Amino acid sequence: MANHTHVVLHVDKALAESLPTTEVLRRYLKLHKGSLLTQKYVAGDRLTAGELVTFDETVEQYRKRLYDISWFMRETNEYIAREANKEDGCTGRFWEGRFKSQALLDESALIACMVYVDLNPIRAKVEKTPETSKHTSIKKRVHAIKNNQVQPKNLMPFVGNFKQNMPKGIVYSLEDYCELVQTTGRCILNDKVGNIDNCQSTILDRLGLNSAQWLTLTTEFEKHFYCAAGAELMMNVFKRHTHHQRIRGMGKAKVLLKRA
Repeated sequence: MANHTHVVLHVDKALAESLPTTEVLRRYLKLHKGSLLTQKYVAGDRLTAGELVTFDETVEQYRKRLYDISWFMRETNEYIAREANKEDGCTGRFWEGRFKSQALLDESALIACMVYVDLNPIRAKVEKTPETSKHTSIKKRVHAIKNNQVQPKNLMPFVGNFKQNMPKGIVYSLEDYCELVQTTGRCILNDKVGNIDNCQSTILDRLGLNSAQWLTLTTEFEKHFYCAAGAELMMNVFKRHTHHQRIRGMGKAKVLLKRA
């Protein structure tokens, strides 16, 4: 959007922890100079025993940053701020405040949040169709489908219905998701309440959500959830895990993310 961004992230901590040292450095040093010791290592120079201790500590710090959302947003926002300041011919602070993140605790919350983000330009009435909405994942996905191209590698793939030996990805059909976004977008654009095209989407049927629940989620997601979103059971698990006394949105979780 013109003044803010929405990003749905998959944090793959297990992958980051399994990466060899050379791969951690390859990824991290794409954006940073690194320390003198990491530069020395990459250049192929031998490190002393004392240097190796400090080097290993540095690599582990870089490794943790690879799956740290705060670091990801820092890198993204800094780049955008620099480009914006360059265009405006000014310096200084670009973003008003720190980003806000929400944990998506189950499939319903994940899909609802994805559609909410993909339809942001439609709700703001700056675009009329998802496939023309700039800077959205749905535009990239639809473009790839129409041109018989593979899906963009920087987007989490849809891997179809659940089966044994599932590859990593979103357990739904890409075509079903695109159809759901398109139909929901038409409902939002035309202020159309009630059934989504008078039929139940395949994804909604699997999630057990009715049209009324769905339209509320995809138009008011941020309004109802703060630090986490998911069904009541998952919200309670998250609350215990994070040692919160209460979590905003628990009431809406009971209503909006319960099976119809």
